[in-house]
Order: sequence, then C-alpha cells, then structure tokens
Amino acid sequence: MGQNKPPMLGRVLIWLLVGILIAYALQGVFGVGQQDVTQISYTTFREHVTAGSVRRVTVKGEQIRGELKTEAMRVGAENDTTRYKSFITYLPSFGDDELMSALRAQGVEIETRPADDSSWWPMLLTAILPLLLIVGLGYLFITRMSSQGRNIMGVGKSKAKLYDRSQEETTFDEVAGAEGAKQELREVVEFLKEPARFEAVGGAVPKGVLLVGPPGTGKTLLARAVAGEAEVPFFSITGSDFMEMFVGVGASRVRDLFKQAKESAPAIIFIDELDSIGRHRGAGLGGGHDEREQTLNQLLSELDGFEPTQNVIVMAATNRPDILDPALLRPGRFDRRIAVNLPTARQRAAILRIHAKDKPLAKDVDLERLAKATPGLSGADLANLLNEAALNAARNDREAIENADIEEARDRILMGRERTGLVLTDEEIDLLAYHEAGHAVVAAALPHADPIHKVTIVPRGRAMGVTQQLPEKERYIYEREYMLDRLAVMMGGRAAEQLVFDTSTSGAENDLKQATQLARRMVLDWGMSEKLGPMAAGGERRQVFLGEEIAHQKNYSEATARQVDEEVKAIVDGAYARAKETIETHRDILDQVAELLKEREEIDGAEVTELLDSAGD
Repeated sequence: MGQNKPPMLGRVLIWLLVGILIAYALQGVFGVGQQDVTQISYTTFREHVTAGSVRRVTVKGEQIRGELKTEAMRVGAENDTTRYKSFITYLPSFGDDELMSALRAQGVEIETRPADDSSWWPMLLTAILPLLLIVGLGYLFITRMSSQGRNIMGVGKSKAKLYDRSQEETTFDEVAGAEGAKQELREVVEFLKEPARFEAVGGAVPKGVLLVGPPGTGKTLLARAVAGEAEVPFFSITGSDFMEMFVGVGASRVRDLFKQAKESAPAIIFIDELDSIGRHRGAGLGGGHDEREQTLNQLLSELDGFEPTQNVIVMAATNRPDILDPALLRPGRFDRRIAVNLPTARQRAAILRIHAKDKPLAKDVDLERLAKATPGLSGADLANLLNEAALNAARNDREAIENADIEEARDRILMGRERTGLVLTDEEIDLLAYHEAGHAVVAAALPHADPIHKVTIVPRGRAMGVTQQLPEKERYIYEREYMLDRLAVMMGGRAAEQLVFDTSTSGAENDLKQATQLARRMVLDWGMSEKLGPMAAGGERRQVFLGEEIAHQKNYSEATARQVDEEVKAIVDGAYARAKETIETHRDILDQVAELLKEREEIDGAEVTELLDSAGD
C-alpha cells in the first residue's frame, strides 16, 4: 500500500495544477459577467442617459456597467441588429465631468466600486501557483530519482551491495583455473575467520588485495567466490558507483562505505574496476579530474586509517594496473597483488567442463582438443564460445551440440561472422586462394612454425581469408628461430602474389603490419638484432595519458634509430626471401592447395601437411 502513495499524490498535484489553470482561463474568458452583456459606445450610453432609459449603473474605475429600463437595439455591421438590456462601456481617457450630474438628474441608481477591486483568482494564482509549481516539479524529480533507485536525501550514502551468504552460491569449487589466485584468496578468508592465529606470531592481516588480469579472466567471479566462502559481511561496489553529478559525493560515499564495513568488522570490501577512480593523479595536459581525485584521496585516507583490530580487508579488481596511482600500490594499502592470467590449455579444459555441465554435447565433441585449439581465450570467451555453439545447434534443430557447431562458433568469435552477399570475381578468388595457400605452404614447410589448423577463403569480419595456426603446446618463452619462421609465414601471402601473378595486393596489409611490429620488437625489446646486439632500446612501454606521451623521450639516439630501422627492414626482407624461396621449392603444392581452396573454400590443415609429406616422399 505504501508504494502506491507517491504516484497517487503526484497525480493529485498534477490535476490540481491543471484545474487551477483551467479555472483561471475560464475566469479570464467569462469574468466580464453575464453572457448577454453588450458593449456599446460611450456616445450611445450618453444618449440613453439623456433619454432617461437607464435604470442603474455600476462604476468601477473607467468601466461602466448598466441596465436599461427597456430593451434597445444596436445596429452592427451589415445591418446586423442586436437587442440588449444590459450593457457595458468605458469612460473616455479625458473623463466626463458632467456624467454624474446627468445620472442624478435622470434618477439613475448609481453603484461605485474601487478601481483596484480585482477577482480573487488572479490573487490566488499570483501567490500560490508558483509555489505549487515548484512543489510539483520537486516532487516529480524526487519520484523519478526514487524510481531509478536513487534518493536525493541519501546521495552521499554508499551504493555498495551486501551479499547474503545464504543466497550466494558461487564457491571456489565452481571456479576453474587460477589455482594460485584461489590459494591466496583462501588465505584472505582465513585471515578474517581466525585473525588471532596470525597475530599470535606477529603477523598483520593484509589490508588490501588487488586482482590484476586481462578482461574476462574471472576477477569478479573470484570475488563472488570469496563472498560465497567467507563467513563475514561482503560489501561489493564498482568504482563508477562512487562518482555522481554532485561535487563531494564520491568522497562521502567512500566514508560511508568504510563506516559500514568497520561497524560490521570483520568484513570484506570489494571494489570492481578500481581504475575508474584510482587513476594516476595530476596526469595529462589539463590536470586531473577534481571530483575523481577527491574520491581517490578519501579512499587512500581510509585505507591508511585502518586500526589493526578492525579486520577489514579491501579487495579490488582492475585490468589496467599501469594507470593506477602509485599511492594505492604501496605497502600498507594494497599489500597483495594477485595476477589472474589467461588460462592454460589444462585450465581451459576445466573451464569448458564447467560451462558444458548444462549443455548436451554430441559424442564427436572433444573438450580437451577444443581447449588446445583455443589459445589466448579467457574464461568469458570460452563461456561465450559454448553459448554460441548452443545457439548454432538450436538454429539447425539439433538436440545436442556437435563439433561443427563449436567450430562455427569458434570461427565467429576469432574471425567474425561470415559475410554474406559478397560477390568476388574469378580473378579475385584466384588471388585470394593463392595468397592463403602461400601462408599455408610456408607454415607447413618451416620446422619451427606452428601447425596449421585450417585454411579458408570464406570472408569473415574484415578478413577475406585466414590461415589458422595452433601451437602444439603452451609457449611462455619464444626462441629467435620461432620468430623468424613466424615472420616468414606472415610474408607467405605476399610472396605467393609476387611469384604467381607478379603483382601486389592490398590483402597483405595486416600481414605487413604484424610482421613489421614483430620485427621491431625483436630489435628493440628482445635484443635479437645482430648489429645492435643484446640491448633493449625500446624501454618501458607506457600509454597512459596524452601528456605523458607528449613528454616521453626516446632513450636512444637518432643514429641508433636509423640502425633500428635498417635492422627491422633487414629482418622483414629476410622473412620475405625465405617465404619466396619456400614457395618456389614447393610450387606444385602451392597450386594444389590453391585449387582445393577454390573448389571447397575451406580445407583442414592436415591436408596441407599430407600434401607436403607425400611430395617429400
């Protein structure tokens, strides 16, 4: 019942305002009195007075209302006659000193009223209507904010959500991978459950735990698991929830959040997307954002102001630790920094098994093989992959998800949706087929290149064709030989264009960009240049704010920069030469692969390898 009162009161206020405006309009229209009052000229009025036909008059300022003894007739335009008995007229601006004498001489009943005697409607509207308008608009504003979950009186209150442990179902057992992160977070829960055990040996409970990792790796999921495992209050909020249109609200919400946590101690505070309020202060050309910096200053104060007995731990998550203010990361604030990295093949298989629990899978689906075929995908990507596969199965009216559905979903996620309605000429198809065949032949022939998964000339996203390679195992360290073979594979498409058609196409744009970028990193960052030797001239790569980029100075001379450019060009040229030589050696395989692509549009990587092996035999 109480929830219906504000809308009812709002409707009453609106209808009250509408009624007052209508009444005022009606009073303005009908305020002259009766509907049959006829306005006559002052000359006609004096004629009636002289004739003695006026019974009574009411004088109000310059307005004269009156009633005749008998009806009179007024002739209007086009001889339109009007009979009237009541009339209204107005004194001339120069007055009429003889009017009162003439009225008394004819025995006319005279009534006078003050000139400022006005209707109560204008007075009411002038005094009350503005107030009603202000009250009505204010009420509507408050009602709108309440409907959006905001309270104008509590704008400085924290918007953190307190998780109910009885309803929070996520636990560490439901989080696959990230074993190191889970172990450290289990210790955080133990800190709060049994603080005395650590304090007995002089250990201090850490005040802050920062989860760092790429998007989609499960940082927020781990925090939810902590909420499900911990037997203490768990307050969750995002960094953007501190910011508001009003100045000082962010700092006020920080104070209120920590006040609630201290009152409920031991407790955990989780701040998601910490970088939205924890950016480096004073960076950029125009200085920092004052409201955000005030919020950050208050957060730093609260983190530093904990008493040892309060047992409140702050958890936060970010995928941009490079832009966080250094004051946040010092010991005493965020003491622990937990890396949540992209999952390995074994961890991807565990993640896939969790997300496949409620999905029917066909017998040809091998999650272990799928895990190896999805390097670089995060947990969120894998969940999306199986969801897309389920949608594909539903579109094809299948009762279970087949391997073809998963392959289609994988291609859609990695390369984009297949482009329909695109019509290529035979010449363009030839160029495209030989371009991808060039990549495939070089990848199959070079010893250190990753195995080929599939080759396709089906346009997807912005790519007209793709040669997919999948590593046989997880790589954490890359040898120079592997890099050189990878560069040669990138240049295989351009080499095939030159060898077969004696031309160059725009299809190699992405290949050239990636090859140049990889060669530059080999020279600047990894010391793989023969001329420059083992030195890292690239320095630290920071792309934080515009001001820092403008002020950034190269830590090598112009002479070294020239040598770097020469070495990059030499590496790329060498890769192109290796690719061209490899294609010339296996020209017959190149033609066979290109013909298969033109015929079927997509071939398996194993077919390319078999063709190359059979030619070698």
